[in-house]
Amino acid sequence: MNITLIGMPGSGKSTVGVLLARRLGLAFLDTDLLIQRQEGQLLQEVLDRLGTEAFLDLEARVIAGLECENTVVASGGSAVLREPGAKHLRELGPVVYLKPRCEALLDRLGNLATRGVALAPGQTIQDLYDYRAAFYEKYADLTVDSDQPRIEDTVELVVRGLREL
Repeated sequence: MNITLIGMPGSGKSTVGVLLARRLGLAFLDTDLLIQRQEGQLLQEVLDRLGTEAFLDLEARVIAGLECENTVVASGGSAVLREPGAKHLRELGPVVYLKPRCEALLDRLGNLATRGVALAPGQTIQDLYDYRAAFYEKYADLTVDSDQPRIEDTVELVVRGLREL
């Protein structure tokens, strides 16, 4: 069984994913790191080189080609914006939407110019949050509040939610 984590940049997908994989005895895969390895550049460099739309297409192709078993997959924040990639994530196993408050994201994200966030010109994090929420909800089998005081608490909520599925 695979478990995929989706959500905004800064929602905790990679951090929760590593701890969740350890807790469940699964492998861990971060699709952003996969793209970086494939392209030989940091995510922000790939985004700068390709532009947002071509980056989203590349991300969808990489995700649609994922083949894994017994893995927790931390997807990029924009993974659900292209249907082929998003549908493939659902085929891999349960999809968990880590959902923080937008205000919490602003505290966590830091410098957006170097973060590798697929933002359109003039788009704010709040705009992005509002736009992507419907996509996350569409593809999620489970939604978990990722504003817990401790990351371990978020992991516990994911584990409990998965048991109930």
